[in-house]
Amino acid sequence: MRDLRKTALWLGLIGSASLLSLSAMAQTVTSGTTDAPQPVLALSPAEPSFHDVSMPPATEKENTALQAIPVPDPAPVTLDTAGLKPAPAIEIPLPDAAPVTALMQQDVLRIMMEGLLADDAAMRDLGLSKKEREALTSFYAQAERPLAWAQDGAFTPAAMGAVARLKAADEDGLDSAAYPLPDLKLRKDASPSQWAEADLKLSASVIRYARDARGGRIEPSSLSRLVTPKLAIPSADDVLTKVAFAKDANAALASYNPPHAGYRALKERLAELRANHPSQPSVRVPKGPALRVGMKDPRVPLIRARFNLKDDRNQNVYDERLASAVAAFQKEKGLPTNGILTPQTVAALSGPSLAQREAGLIANMERWRWLPEDLGARHIMVNVPEFRLQLMEGGKVAHETRVIVGKEQSQTPIFSEDMKYLVVNPSWTIPPSIMKKEILPALANDPYYAARKGYKIIRRGDRIMVQQPPGERNALGFVKFMFPNQHAVYLHDTPNRNLFSASKRAFSHGCVRVDKPFALAEEIMGEGGKWTEEKLRGLIGKGERTVFLPKPLPVHLAYFTLAADEKGGLKSFPDLYGLDQKVRAALSLAP
Repeated sequence: MRDLRKTALWLGLIGSASLLSLSAMAQTVTSGTTDAPQPVLALSPAEPSFHDVSMPPATEKENTALQAIPVPDPAPVTLDTAGLKPAPAIEIPLPDAAPVTALMQQDVLRIMMEGLLADDAAMRDLGLSKKEREALTSFYAQAERPLAWAQDGAFTPAAMGAVARLKAADEDGLDSAAYPLPDLKLRKDASPSQWAEADLKLSASVIRYARDARGGRIEPSSLSRLVTPKLAIPSADDVLTKVAFAKDANAALASYNPPHAGYRALKERLAELRANHPSQPSVRVPKGPALRVGMKDPRVPLIRARFNLKDDRNQNVYDERLASAVAAFQKEKGLPTNGILTPQTVAALSGPSLAQREAGLIANMERWRWLPEDLGARHIMVNVPEFRLQLMEGGKVAHETRVIVGKEQSQTPIFSEDMKYLVVNPSWTIPPSIMKKEILPALANDPYYAARKGYKIIRRGDRIMVQQPPGERNALGFVKFMFPNQHAVYLHDTPNRNLFSASKRAFSHGCVRVDKPFALAEEIMGEGGKWTEEKLRGLIGKGERTVFLPKPLPVHLAYFTLAADEKGGLKSFPDLYGLDQKVRAALSLAP
């Protein structure tokens, strides 16, 4: 473009100079003296010139003569004819053209990106929800640069950091195949459409990763109507703004995974499992007699393979090294830790395969995503399958107690809410579900059932309510802890304290019964001595009394079948409601 402009200007200047020279020559020739004859230069004007000259009309004879005389073609007029030399070309320097290439490239990239964002089919292929696609479009429309992950024909450091985290998604129990990566071999000479497509692909994968890391892979309520955590799924534009412009995009994207110690412990165990048993087959150890150190048995090689141990010299001998591995396994599984290969140990050894063990860890890691990112510096954690409540302060256990949870037919719901008050000497209004399933059939069979239980029947129009007044026989005991929620469940005391001695404590209608509730109440009310256990007990028998907490206390009803203990070991608990299997199925993990 720049050369064409120079050429056009040069030709224009030469033309102007030549015309000026010819005009001056003509004036010189015609204005000379009349004494000496001068050669006359006949110049043909560029345009025909017509003059009003009066001449007598030619006679017929003259016309005939004129027609008979041939008129020769005029000789071509050149500068040489006049003895002239062409004027030298004048070189006029031109200013450099404005640097428009980069600007034009940015405009082309923006046009390409706008076209992709407007393509409904292409957008649907990104695997994003409608809300996420709208946020993605808004992000690019407001961005200063047309591309979020590339600049000057190369991927940015943030892009490479995000790619590294996406490749390592398996470390957090996610599926790296769910996050397609752009062609990292793209260079500056790649077409604008290739760069736009690569940028959009990476943005979509980053959005999906953040969504999945926060628990968006499955809708918890689809597993059960009693599983209702409030997922904090980040908005797509916030994710892109945070990650694409982060100094450490890898860490920024990883931060969407749960920050909790319980989650990190499971993640570490998953890494250890994969590192120590990268290709461990499922080993089934046959039944047989108990083995002690020094005994020989044909099953020993299978047991060695189970622990990835090698010993070519004494293949069938149950030695000290193998006994130590068995003892560590027994400790992990909660079995007697003696290193003796008992039938109970054999059954545990022939248990889950590597894929199943991975699936168990990943399913529990997934349920950590259901909890709020901030559990609260002070909070209550109830692990339903463990039948245990912990009051946590600053990451440490401040109080711990046994609990009774819902039966399989009346499960304790899984959710989080804030405790706001407790009630001493509570009355109990029996819920409609219990009325229908238990109370009404009992009343039909035994007219004195209500009197024996101390129930009061209240009629309100067509409705019948059954209420149990405060007292020793009250099903809620002497205190209940209220965190208003859609399931109408709470923590409470119980008159049936003998049930706490059972190892499997699933006896309630859905609420959580607490062992030693007044000790918990004192811890909940905090330091200061205003509401001690003794003072709270002093309210018993004095009518219903509501006591508000100094400030709301988060309560998390959770469901973990695997948890790390204080020593770094792994504890397992029964899949009480089958929720573990449901999560595995939803994530296409090994059953």
